[in-house]
Amino acid sequence: MGDISTPEPVLMRIHSQCLTGDVFHSLRCDCRAQLELAIESIAQEGRGLLIYEQQEGRGIGLLNKLRAYELQDHGADTVEANELLGFEADLRGYEMPAAILNFLGIQRVRLMSNNPEKIRALEKAGVAVTERVPCIAGQVESVEKYMETKRTKMGHLLE
Repeated sequence: MGDISTPEPVLMRIHSQCLTGDVFHSLRCDCRAQLELAIESIAQEGRGLLIYEQQEGRGIGLLNKLRAYELQDHGADTVEANELLGFEADLRGYEMPAAILNFLGIQRVRLMSNNPEKIRALEKAGVAVTERVPCIAGQVESVEKYMETKRTKMGHLLE
């Protein structure tokens, strides 16, 4: 949105696809709330960039994500469920967003994220993250355990 070619850092979000949250309003995650917050924030600024990554279920795909949900229904947290299925906690990569930014000539961003891996990936690709903008939307009780797991086991920055 707007002129993203100016030298000032552009507000941006890398959002990983979440069919269950983004489309069906799942109460298991905060994905849709984060997507809406990013869109609203970019609109308020009048300029910004949203990159929507096709990395469903932290990279394990929709079918495996649904299998992980079943394990969560039996007590596993989101990390444990992925590991019980034989996956790492998070298989996503952020090379494509970095390549998009480099293609667009964007060298400095204000990244809306709670995930330090996204910051590291962009900086490794030569994109300066001048500010991490927290992306914490209003929480509902059903995602408290999920958020705590993201904070304690995945290192997400949840103030």
